[in-house]
Amino acid sequence: MKNLSLFVLLVLFTFSCNNANKSDYSAAKKTKEAIEHPGRKLMETNCYVCHNPTASHDERIAPPMIAIKKHYINDATTKEAFIAAMQTWVKNPNAEDAKMFGAVKRFGVMPKQAFPEKTIAQIADYMFNNNIDQPTWFEAHFNEEKGKHNGQETGNSMGEKKSKV
Repeated sequence: MKNLSLFVLLVLFTFSCNNANKSDYSAAKKTKEAIEHPGRKLMETNCYVCHNPTASHDERIAPPMIAIKKHYINDATTKEAFIAAMQTWVKNPNAEDAKMFGAVKRFGVMPKQAFPEKTIAQIADYMFNNNIDQPTWFEAHFNEEKGKHNGQETGNSMGEKKSKV
């Protein structure tokens, strides 16, 4: 009986250790996938020319990508809807369809881009599923602007996906 109890404890210990390793591996795997996601590289190469998270607030020429994510994604936004919205905007940016009125007022309407739909989809997929780099000043600025609009922003407060995929 003692041997059976010892055996059961050993089996439980072994399986609990295996599960712990799997979750650590999953977190490492997810981080690696985010780093290697083709949308990340495309965003850094194509979008950061204007939307760079390291540009200062006063010297930037366009809002940071985190601002775009926060204005386009809310609790009801699906990944498919976000990708479609990004494709529509990039193909035909115009003041009437803008969701970022302050950005249009400050920077003007984004110039029309000639990126393939697949490129835009990969960038949007990366943005939707991953944390986006943000300038150090951004969170305070976003919260201040949100307060001016009485919380009527279209996006959520963290720029994180909280929606159903």
